[in-house]
Amino acid sequence: MKLAEALNLRADTAKRLSQLSERLAANAKVQEGDSPAEDPSELLEELDRLTKQLEDLISRINLTNSKTLYEGKTLTEMIAAKDTLSLKSSILRNFLSASSAKIDRYSNKEIRVVSTVNVRELQKSSDEISEEIRKLNVKIQELNWSADLL
Repeated sequence: MKLAEALNLRADTAKRLSQLSERLAANAKVQEGDSPAEDPSELLEELDRLTKQLEDLISRINLTNSKTLYEGKTLTEMIAAKDTLSLKSSILRNFLSASSAKIDRYSNKEIRVVSTVNVRELQKSSDEISEEIRKLNVKIQELNWSADLL
């Protein structure tokens, strides 16, 4: 199995667990004399099976990420770099939005409000970070589809 397939299976398993949680809640109580729509004991068995499956997948994915190398970096390091760059990019975009927002003055007597940074340079930097994120994402996806799950 390829790493990308395991990642898809992990997402599917997590979704199924979420749905199972709702099904368990819906079948937790019934009116006296009624039967639940689904047998809670069967649902609990499925919960055990799915959580064991998810634990195995997460362990194998993490192991694979830590052992898969590209240009001297592990996939784990690449993912961490992408995540932190994405966070930085988001914060920078919010700052740019606040810095470049135009404030209307109703007369020349009102105090003029100016940006504290060079918006053009900061925008260029933000664009470069976005490009770096895209390149990292492509390389990570490529590795996901080429690496075998350990």
